[in-house]
Amino acid sequence: MSDILNQLAEVLESRKGASPDSSYVAKLYDKGLDAILKKIGEEATETVMAAKDGNREQIVYETADLWFHTMVLLAQQGLGPDDVINELGRRFGVSGLEEKASRGEK
Repeated sequence: MSDILNQLAEVLESRKGASPDSSYVAKLYDKGLDAILKKIGEEATETVMAAKDGNREQIVYETADLWFHTMVLLAQQGLGPDDVINELGRRFGVSGLEEKASRGEK
C-alpha cells in the first residue's frame, strides 16, 4: 500500500520546481498554503457528503481526492507519507482513549 503513496510523494516533490502552467500540483504550490488548505477542506466536505449519502463508490473517490490533497500539503511542508505511517505505527496497539489522554484531550 505505501508503495503508491511513496510514488505519489516523489511525483509531488518533483512538481515543486515546475511552472504553475505545467501541472495542477505546481499551480497549487504556487498559490500557497491557503489554497492547499482550502482544497483539503473542500475534499473533506465532499467525503462527508458521500458518506452521508451511503454511496460507497463516491466515498472511495472523494477519499482518494482528500488523501491526494493531504499529500500535497505534506509535501509542501517537507513531510511525506512515511511521517504519517510512522505516527500511525507509534499509535498502533495503544488505546485511542489512552492516546488522547496523553495529549490532554478528553
